[in-house]
Amino acid sequence: MRRLTGKIAIVAGGATGIGAGTAERLATEGASVMVADINAREAEATVDRITAAGGTASAIHCDIGDEASVAAMVKATVERYGGLDAIHINAADLSIIGQDLDVLAVSMEIFDRTIAVDLRGHVLCTRHALPELLKRGGGAIVYTTSGAAFIGEPTRVSYAVAKNGLHALMRHVAARWGKEGIRANAVSPGLVMSETALANLSAEQQASQLADAHSPRLGRPSDIAAAVAFLASGDGEWVNGQVMVVDGGRYFH
Repeated sequence: MRRLTGKIAIVAGGATGIGAGTAERLATEGASVMVADINAREAEATVDRITAAGGTASAIHCDIGDEASVAAMVKATVERYGGLDAIHINAADLSIIGQDLDVLAVSMEIFDRTIAVDLRGHVLCTRHALPELLKRGGGAIVYTTSGAAFIGEPTRVSYAVAKNGLHALMRHVAARWGKEGIRANAVSPGLVMSETALANLSAEQQASQLADAHSPRLGRPSDIAAAVAFLASGDGEWVNGQVMVVDGGRYFH
């Protein structure tokens, strides 16, 4: 299936895990893909896999918390491939999530950094990508959100606030520019067994997570990539302003 032949896409946060899987899936479906990440080495490795499989991709260093870096990412994509049809905004600073405590205990430095990347960074990507999408007569924005936006947790207040803000941003974009062909949606993954998860979760922890899901297995990056590819393609043309939950049935909505 090559639903994205001739399309141009950015995956912001595409070096590893869900982002890398999505970049590979979009390229498999025919898109030219800019793999953007603060981890330039792993972004290049993702591009190498794509090109070795016959796809078209390039890598660029990008920190979505820095507006100049975001602007350069979009500019480089348009200059290299001739436009922009879709962007998957998947970046987050997970290095600090263990310090994201409750609202009384969390430091404002951790709160501010989380909002700067996990929410403000997505606003920056949206602001710079939208004009290019509109030049093409519309296109798709897909945000990566989290179940943290739906459930109440005793910790991770900053992360939950950022993801709930992301839902508001997504719906705003869909409402404001939907008539102009812009589709803004979000994908909410369950536990995805990325390289990082495999390295850090014990067999017991994985079994505990699986016990809470209504599925015979845990998630894979390819599960999320499939959802993003659908939303970015013409098959997802009538889906707008929605959160698509892909979590093996852990939470029913």
